[in-house]
This record gives sequence, structure tokens and C-alpha cells, in this order.
Amino acid sequence: MLDTKALNLVSNTATNIDALAAHTKASADPLRLNILRILGEGSFGVLELCELFEIKQSSMSHHLKILANAGLVTTRREGNSIFYRRSLLNVNAGNPNPAWFDLTQVLFRTLDTLAPGKIITERLQGLYQERAKNSQEFFTKHASEFHEKQDLIASHEQYGETLEDLVATLNLQQTRTALEIGPGEGYLLNALSQRFQQVIGLDVSEAMLKKARLKVAEQNLENIELVLGDCKIALDQAIQADLVTCNMVLHHVPAPKEIFNHSAKLLKPGGCLLITDLCAHDQVWARESCGDLWLGFAPEDLTSWAKEAQLIEEQTQFLALRNGFQIQFRTFRRAAA
Repeated sequence: MLDTKALNLVSNTATNIDALAAHTKASADPLRLNILRILGEGSFGVLELCELFEIKQSSMSHHLKILANAGLVTTRREGNSIFYRRSLLNVNAGNPNPAWFDLTQVLFRTLDTLAPGKIITERLQGLYQERAKNSQEFFTKHASEFHEKQDLIASHEQYGETLEDLVATLNLQQTRTALEIGPGEGYLLNALSQRFQQVIGLDVSEAMLKKARLKVAEQNLENIELVLGDCKIALDQAIQADLVTCNMVLHHVPAPKEIFNHSAKLLKPGGCLLITDLCAHDQVWARESCGDLWLGFAPEDLTSWAKEAQLIEEQTQFLALRNGFQIQFRTFRRAAA
């Protein structure tokens, strides 16, 4: 007769085999593999995925449920909407089975080497453009009152000193060029101007660039160039920066993960990426009042995106505000040559 220990071992083995079977079955379907490939680009709602793959919502929900039950995808609530993404692969975060971690890691890495089909790629770019359009329209409409709206969440006065101190103490091999993605009203430009020989500010909103230009003129900052466009403009110009900074911008961009991928290409070896943004929150009103596309980010999201972009995590600081919001200051470095 088997003792209790042996019975438990048999029972656990059977349970693990069943779960592993569900895991492999979930990834053995072409459509579900395509869904996992797209979810490697970021978070998407059910209706967005239905649009990308041209299938009914009931069918998409069925496939997502299978992937979720297998531990391949997780959900995140953004207000009244549910967004799906790949599960974060981190054994230290309590992954229930490290052996499956290796299996899933290989699966995700393999999927990332495969380019989505042409039609899916075109639809994905159209979806990003629609997200970006909504954000740009907000800033065009509300640029004159942006300061007041931003104060509802986090005014620069509340966290600016901490951010500027961090910029001043960054350990950089060179201080030739700094690139700021989304300078907004230009509050950080003065601090960057003092430390770097050249500062480039990229913004997709002409209305916000006008406000930044006023700030530059008021402070007589002669080493700053402000450009209308996104990171792709900088990539086309083969800009190489010692510092790329993204200050309270990530929650406004259509594809946050792309910021890390683009920054990794824009940084010189040994260069640094500085991200300042909100931690994940549930204040839905921020979407309508402040034009936020995303309700902040969990720190592990930024860590995961940086790791995938082959950026090395360095400093992490948090600042809690009285209104319940929390800001995270994160630095990541491109490996030295």
C-alpha cells in the first residue's frame, strides 16, 4: 500500500501533467499563436483583437479564455475595459512552476522572431494611429489649459525637484546629447540644457510644441531644438543620445512598449533611459479629463519591457502624492560597447 507521501506525489504529478497538457494545447492552435504574437507588442482589448483578426467577439473571448487558463495571458482593467497581454515571465515573482517558465519563455522568444502577416501589420498600425489620433486631438483642444488639467493628477512642482536631481546625478560617460520624448510645456528643458551640449525635444502635438518654444525663449536656451514628430523621426535621422527621457508621457502614447525598443536604438552604448510616470491606478476620470490612454503602469511592466529591449535596470524611486497617485522614477541603461 502506498503511503501518504507517495499518494500526494502521484496526485501532484497527475495534476501537473493535466495542467501542462492544457498549456501545450493552448499554444497548439495557429490563431492563438497569432494572438500571442500580437500581445507581445503590448496590451489590447477584446474588440481591438477582434478588429485585428476579423473574428466575432464570442470566438475571440473563447480563445482568450483558453490562453488565460493555460497561464499564457493575463488581464488588466483599464477603467471599464479589460486589456489582455502576455503573462510576465519572472520566476522570482512566484511563477507556480519554474519548468513551465522555461517552456513559455522559449515559446514567446520564438514568436517574437516571426513577423506578423502583412494584413495584421497594417491593421495594427491603423489601430495605433487611431489611439494616437485620440491623444493628439485632446492636446490640440486642451493645450491652453493643460497645466490646470495636469495639476489634477501630478503637477511638475510636486515631483520636478526630484526629477531634476536625478538628471543631475546620472552617471553618464558623455553629456553631448539628450533627447526628450514629449517635452510638454518644457519644464525639464532648462535642467537638460544646463547639463548637455545639445537637447532635442520631440512632440507629436504642435500645440504643445508652441508652449515649449515659449519656455525656451523665456529662458534663452540656445542649445535646444524642438521637433514635431515621434521617435521614428529621430531614428530616421540616426540620432545617438547619451540620455533619452520620457517624462509623464508613457501613459499618453498608443504603444508604450515601443518607447523602450526605440530608446534602445537611439541610445549610445552606456547611455541611459529615464522614465517618469504614474504607477497603475484606478482613477478612470483621468482618461477624459487629462487625455490619458493608460491608467499608469505596474513597475514590473516597465522592467519587462526594458529587459526585452536589452536595457539594464538601474535606479528605481517612488514618490507618493497626497491625492493618492504615485510616481515612479526609473532608469535603464544600454550596455557599454
